[in-house]
Amino acid sequence: MKSKVAGYVFIISSLYYIIAEVISATFFNASFFNTYFFHTISQLGIPNGNSPLFWLMNSAFILIGLAVIFGNICGFKDFIVKNRTVFYILTLVTGLGVIIVGLIHGGNPLTSGYHTLGAVMAILGGNVLLIVVSKSMAEFGRFQKIVFTLGAVGLIAFWIMFFIIGNHFMPVFERLSVYPLIVWTFLTGVYIIRN
Repeated sequence: MKSKVAGYVFIISSLYYIIAEVISATFFNASFFNTYFFHTISQLGIPNGNSPLFWLMNSAFILIGLAVIFGNICGFKDFIVKNRTVFYILTLVTGLGVIIVGLIHGGNPLTSGYHTLGAVMAILGGNVLLIVVSKSMAEFGRFQKIVFTLGAVGLIAFWIMFFIIGNHFMPVFERLSVYPLIVWTFLTGVYIIRN
């Protein structure tokens, strides 16, 4: 029963994140297209006139972070047969990183360092977590191959983003490095419920 609850938590949190970002981007002080291509996700969470629904975006960050920790520890851990210690460490690093991003916004010189640390923990930790998960289950079937691909795409996008910080298209690669975790959260919720 606890595993199914974890599955539903995964699914609900991932859908909430997607909806929250779409709504926050709709009300951002730029066109919807420009927001997604030229403004980072973190900018949607900064409490200023540009993002009137900053609280919605930040709540999505916090919810995903909590979902990753709860879902992995209370449900998905049952599918992990190898590398359990690494799995738990990366789960905590990723979950806490996303929560930090939601609690400490960027754009403030006094706190931006903590926000950046949280983002690195979430993005780098999250994509490495996906790679580890794909290699730590009993078999390397279709689900595991999808998870491995998501993690690989996220790591490549993160690497590219790291080298083009300040470029106009950096937000595109930021999203490509973040979305694998969101997609994985949804797919894992479905996987847990079905199995």
